[in-house]
Amino acid sequence: MTLDGKVALVTGAGSGIGRATAVRLAQDGATVVAVGHRQESADDVAAEVRAAGGRVLPLAADVGDAEAVREVYARVERELGRLDVVVANAGVNGVWAPLEQIEPDEWHATLGTNLTGTFLTLRYALPLLLRQGGAVVVVSSINGTRTFTTPGASAYATSKAGQVALARMAAVELGPRGVRVNAVCPGAIETNIDENTEQRDTDDLGLPAQYPQGQIPLTGEEPGSPQEVADVIAFLVSDAARHVTGTEVFVDGGQGLVA
Repeated sequence: MTLDGKVALVTGAGSGIGRATAVRLAQDGATVVAVGHRQESADDVAAEVRAAGGRVLPLAADVGDAEAVREVYARVERELGRLDVVVANAGVNGVWAPLEQIEPDEWHATLGTNLTGTFLTLRYALPLLLRQGGAVVVVSSINGTRTFTTPGASAYATSKAGQVALARMAAVELGPRGVRVNAVCPGAIETNIDENTEQRDTDDLGLPAQYPQGQIPLTGEEPGSPQEVADVIAFLVSDAARHVTGTEVFVDGGQGLVA
């Protein structure tokens, strides 16, 4: 599963799954383009990669901003000259609230980062990816794809379902041109994304469920780790997965089967 000589771009690389993925792909030999929402977060993960002997280009961009995304790829072209792997990971939980309380701008903000941001990340990568072929992984979720039990998360779940649809369509379109596209759908993972979630009046939404033994069959109450998702991503972008495209891999310990 070596990535020697390849360039891999990871969005949302400043923390959580994105950070773990940037570190893992560097360990596998790739030069990593670590894209954070802020330059400080990109520089932080870059320091970790370099400390381990890896090669990294830290950049900052709002993935929902087309001009910012275009500039990222212009930098990749100028400074690295190629691109082989894209991991579209940047995302937000956004506002979780009853449908009648979600404001249009809140809806657009969530889909703008999660879904439009994924489109832009893929769209502007293609001139580089199509030169020699490559692999794309979209980081979706079990929410909106396998489970629909998170009260108030309509915008989030819709964005995650849309990501899987985009990945499947792109896989069919780009496969003949040498680019594979897959998705990973994590369940509960130990990250800080929940700290940036705004929840309003969700306590009485949906149907309550109790899981006396925990809702994750493999681990009970213990969530997965970002590294466990990164390991799956590393497989999907490697030549070991050369005949895998247009599929989603659930990295949830079986949570989506019972939740």
